[in-house]
Amino acid sequence: MKDGPSIIPGMVCEATQKVTPELTASHIGSGSLRVFATPAMCALVEKTCASMVAPQLMEDQTTLGVKLHIHHVAPTPVGSEVRLRAEVLEFQENLIIFTVQIWDEVELVGKAEHHRVVVDEERFLRRVRTKSNPAANLG
Repeated sequence: MKDGPSIIPGMVCEATQKVTPELTASHIGSGSLRVFATPAMCALVEKTCASMVAPQLMEDQTTLGVKLHIHHVAPTPVGSEVRLRAEVLEFQENLIIFTVQIWDEVELVGKAEHHRVVVDEERFLRRVRTKSNPAANLG
């Protein structure tokens, strides 16, 4: 049995995603053009980082994204594929810091720093339930 998460700096994960019409700025509403949307890039960063560390967590833990600093530097058209590479830079206490680069077939299109925290899932969900039913907490 693990004493805690076995997340170590230097862990790397890569992912790819086809740019579909549903992932464009004009479809999502973050702009008017049919190019890979920044919110779609953000979602890919979060999904990739979360899935990288999930197998390293204890059974009752999960991670939550708490900070994302992204720089979308070039457009990617529909039909292209983006490739993301995420690396764990640091893991201290419950904070995981990732560095991320995103490319299409031509060039670097984005880079990011992403922070996730490791939390006890049941404890977190208790907080959610408390907010979902505030009248029950008026004790």
